[in-house]
Amino acid sequence: MRRSRKVKILATLGPASSEEVMIKRLFEAGADVFRINMSHTDHEGMRTLVARIRKVESEVGRPIAILADLQGPKLRVGSFADGSAELTPGQTFTLDDNPAPGDAKRVHLPHPEILQSVKPGHRLLIDDGKLHLKAEKTTGKKIVCKVISGTKISNRKGVSLPDTDLPIGALTEKDRKDLDAVLATGVDWVALSFVQRPEDLAEVRKVARGRAALMSKIEKPQAVSRLAEIIELSDALMVARGDLGVEMPLEAVPGIQKQITRAARRAGKPVVVATQMLESMISAPVPTRAEVSDVSIAVFEGADAIMLSAESAAGDYPVEAVATMDAIATQVEKDPLYPGIINAQRSEPEATGADAISLAARQIGETLKLSAIVTYTSSGTTGLRAARERPQLPIIALSPVIETTRRLALVWGMHCVLTEDASTLDDMVDRACRIAYREGFGKSGDRVIITAGVPLGTPGATNMLRIAYIGSDGLSGL
Repeated sequence: MRRSRKVKILATLGPASSEEVMIKRLFEAGADVFRINMSHTDHEGMRTLVARIRKVESEVGRPIAILADLQGPKLRVGSFADGSAELTPGQTFTLDDNPAPGDAKRVHLPHPEILQSVKPGHRLLIDDGKLHLKAEKTTGKKIVCKVISGTKISNRKGVSLPDTDLPIGALTEKDRKDLDAVLATGVDWVALSFVQRPEDLAEVRKVARGRAALMSKIEKPQAVSRLAEIIELSDALMVARGDLGVEMPLEAVPGIQKQITRAARRAGKPVVVATQMLESMISAPVPTRAEVSDVSIAVFEGADAIMLSAESAAGDYPVEAVATMDAIATQVEKDPLYPGIINAQRSEPEATGADAISLAARQIGETLKLSAIVTYTSSGTTGLRAARERPQLPIIALSPVIETTRRLALVWGMHCVLTEDASTLDDMVDRACRIAYREGFGKSGDRVIITAGVPLGTPGATNMLRIAYIGSDGLSGL
């Protein structure tokens, strides 16, 4: 099955979409990557979902990527004697280390690292920002706050700290167990939540040892301020607009989305735009016009993938949500303005052989109006550099490594095919032409441009370009 668009669609699985038949329907509607949210999935459930996705993959004959999303540190207040408390803006309210049930004056905060890190003037946002507190006095055992806005607080509501750099890593004890479990099942991507600093990625890399690619979710101001360092240590980024919109001013989020997307594109790292893209489709069969515009902006920006969360995981219309996103993305990429916008955002290539070859392949392919760029890639690096150029031509990524084809299923423009490694240059050219012909990217008499590394089978040695005709039998012509 060949997609008619270059941007990829990432669909979250959940109660509405966990059965094998539904996973297949979501793939057929346009999903390229499936996300398993470890905040709501136990290990047995995760293994079941992975097995079902792999079964669908074998049935459709196309590589499908699996993203396991780790929960990260969830910071919450304690409980109240009456389940909740009514507050008044301007009053004093205290968070402390006393485990006794809370009331309208105080509540337990079972996180000593917060009590010790918050300074006077820092903001504390409770329940996704519905309650806004400002610290006035701190002792290390309690935080005396002023209520700025909001009137209610209840049991176990989440705490966000946009001004505070917490001395904790992004990997909790639950995350460590989840990470071991998902790596054992062979997932392709692991998403790390609430990244604050580059060091947060080190522990995950040490455990993963290359068994899965690492995606950093950018959802905290601290991560935005150190974006370049985090990109360097990540394999991909996610613009997690939900928590980002809680910890930063809502009006700042669109600009930050563009900043992250463009920075990732410059680095040649995949970037996913996520959260509330088609939120109304949780309960409605069609989206709002504003949501359609939101999805289109991410596509115009050149994001690698756009994501559905509750829309596909727990909504009433999971298949319709994927199909709608597919239709929006396809139409945007047909827009006459799309190529110019994508080209205007393109960065200069880095001074490497792979980037020079990728740039030349795009320029030659577009100048000669070739049918496709065919790239041989073992580790996936060559494919990523080809996608960084955002060519108008389709990109066919050929790899003998199934894990590589699955990881690249997340990447913009990639049509991934698992194939044996070529044995000779002639075999390489014939194989590229035959697959382009078979996959519907070219007919007899069309030309493709092929990039590869010589000697063959050497990872990271992209140094060759070849233009070839597709013959009448699908093999290379003269």
